Amino acid sequence: MIFTATKLMGAYIIDPEPIGDERGFFARTWCRYEFRDRGLCSDFVQCNISSNARRGTLRGMHYQADPHPEIKLVRCTHGAIYDVIIDLRPASPTRYQWVGVELTAKNHRMLYIPAGFAHGFQTLEDESEVFYQMSEFYYPELARGVRWDDPAFGVVWPPAERIISARDAAYKDVV
Repeated sequence: MIFTATKLMGAYIIDPEPIGDERGFFARTWCRYEFRDRGLCSDFVQCNISSNARRGTLRGMHYQADPHPEIKLVRCTHGAIYDVIIDLRPASPTRYQWVGVELTAKNHRMLYIPAGFAHGFQTLEDESEVFYQMSEFYYPELARGVRWDDPAFGVVWPPAERIISARDAAYKDVV
């Protein structure tokens, strides 16, 4: 696997290294040792999928509060998404900065998201599915979010007719 650091400390884009032949290819998408040796979470406790019927579906920006913040490893297994993370860590030099990455079933790219980050995505194709590996169990009482279009972050989303839940649209500005 190829780990590429983003401008946000602790967040990585991870690309598999395919070994191919006439049948297709084989690639590793997870190795406890490779993650551990880089100081990254190597103990995921839960996996989730998000199925999204229509292009333009926007989910986010979500995070789980203390004392159980989540580290996520996210991959698009069908279709394509524009995945966004925002650094919300109070002491971080990149607080309120964001990174966006296109994850597709074809590029097999993954995004490693540290604790203290908000996460969301917008689907770029109909029938897009997202696979999450999580470092923490889900605690509904700790579920939080920030608004996807909060001007404090300035996230530039791909143009689309967006489909957003009432909950995600109702998050307040951080400032």
